[in-house]
Amino acid sequence: MESILPLLVQLIGGALGGNAVGAALKNLNLSKIIATIAGIIGGISGGQLAGVFELITKVFGEGQAGELLGNGAASAGGGAILTLIVGLIKKAMSKAA
Repeated sequence: MESILPLLVQLIGGALGGNAVGAALKNLNLSKIIATIAGIIGGISGGQLAGVFELITKVFGEGQAGELLGNGAASAGGGAILTLIVGLIKKAMSKAA
């Protein structure tokens, strides 16, 4: 159970971050499904990278609450960044066609 909770936080945080970018940047013309999938992938990646570099414990401190909060923030950021990249690529490809 201890390893499932951070993964769930990464999934939810990434999806929220991806959908927030998709809603904020309407000119990227991303569907909710694309924003959610890109957000989830970016959320898992962001959460894992933050864990590897121990950024979560450095910024939010040790303990379960700090780890969950840090994991959620890193995941939301990763989901937002990947969704933004996917949207920019999609926009550039639609202009080229």
